[in-house]
Amino acid sequence: MSDTGRQNFTDKASNALKPESEKSTVESLGDSAKSTGDSLASTFQPESQKSTTQKAGDAFSSNSNENEDSLLTKAQNAIGLGNSGNTRQ
Repeated sequence: MSDTGRQNFTDKASNALKPESEKSTVESLGDSAKSTGDSLASTFQPESQKSTTQKAGDAFSSNSNENEDSLLTKAQNAIGLGNSGNTRQ
């Protein structure tokens, strides 16, 4: 279970697993806004205040805000659902 004020793990996974080509513009924008909000919440929530499951979820989704793809993004790229051609800046 995610911490209060954070994106639900189930929602995050279902959004990530649906190919971008199958999402409407509104859905893509909503996913982006939720992801950005969750990333900001992760940044401002001290590690000492995160639950064990939230710490694990942040590690899995790369919400540590490092310049590295998350495990989920790497898995999506491996099966052809991600944007493996895009580079991070």
